[in-house]
Amino acid sequence: MKTLLLLTTIAGCLALPPVAQADSAYDGSWDLVFVTQRGECDPTYNFAVNITNGVVTHPNLVRFSGHVTRSGAVRASVTVHEKYASGSGRLTRNSGRGTWNGHSGAARCSGYWTAQRN
Repeated sequence: MKTLLLLTTIAGCLALPPVAQADSAYDGSWDLVFVTQRGECDPTYNFAVNITNGVVTHPNLVRFSGHVTRSGAVRASVTVHEKYASGSGRLTRNSGRGTWNGHSGAARCSGYWTAQRN
């Protein structure tokens, strides 16, 4: 459960706060996959987010900050209780990829993420 919450937290890395742009090229539903390359987290975790006017939403995320630029560069971080994760990467019109790292207490994990537009 701790690992699942950490990976849900990492998902928040892609949950972006409002950016001054309308009708973002990235609007729509996206499927995300997080792959752990180092650390004691689940090997992979999948979930979906929605982007509207450049804002990414997920019903279970609490605290996050980040942004996506017009060129698709993504940088974000999220905190849930004692768990923290940050990530960066790039979205294109239909896919994306980047890296993430985080911690849950003393446990550290890192890897990469991919995104695919639905």
